[in-house]
This record gives sequence, C-alpha cells and structure tokens, in this order.
Amino acid sequence: QVQLVETGGGLVQPGGSLRLSCAAPGSIFGIIVMGWYRQAPGKQREMVATITSGGRLSYGDSVKGRFTISRDNTKNTAYLQMNSLTPEDTAVYYCNALVQTGPTIAQGADNYWGQGTQVTVSS
Repeated sequence: QVQLVETGGGLVQPGGSLRLSCAAPGSIFGIIVMGWYRQAPGKQREMVATITSGGRLSYGDSVKGRFTISRDNTKNTAYLQMNSLTPEDTAVYYCNALVQTGPTIAQGADNYWGQGTQVTVSS
C-alpha cells in the first residue's frame, strides 16, 4: 500500500501563485505516472497535469501556460507550480500515482490517490 502525502494548498489572491507537492514515501518499485487532478464543488474531477517517469507531460486545457508539473524520481515526489491563479482554479486538488507492483512494468501497477488539498483563490 502506498500513501501519497500532499502539501502546499491554501488561500491565495487572484493572480498569485502556489506550489503543491506530492510525495510517495517508503520503498517502492517505481512510479509510472504522477499527476494532479482537481474537483470543484458541483463539478466532476478533472485532470490538471500528469508526468511520466520519462518526463512526458500532459496538461488540462484550462491550465496550459499557467501551471507546471515536475517530478524528482529520486524522491518519488511530484510538484505542481501554479501561477496566475484565478477563482476558477478553486478546488480540492488530488495527487495521483500509478505505481508498479513489481520490478518491471509487465508485472502490473496499482493506482493511488492522495487525500486532497484545498486550493482557494479569492480576494
């Protein structure tokens, strides 16, 4: 079982910035993909950004050019730098990780979610 530890949420004014971190402590075989998703009240959860172990990036249309995802494979940690925040970015942000269950990807993977961290953009 892998526990994802999220930090960095909070209250910020429009136009401000926040940085989220997601760590997967402990000994694990490897994380294939790490990413961030968000869910605003009354809306479905949506993909914000993902990054593979090889560094391939993907962003949701609403955050392109404003958010940047990165990861440190040596620390099993992903980061989400959020700039030019707007009230529409207000949501609970969830970390996600697809984790290998064995030394090779062929042995399968399990999907994990963090507990979520609140991001509120308001003046």
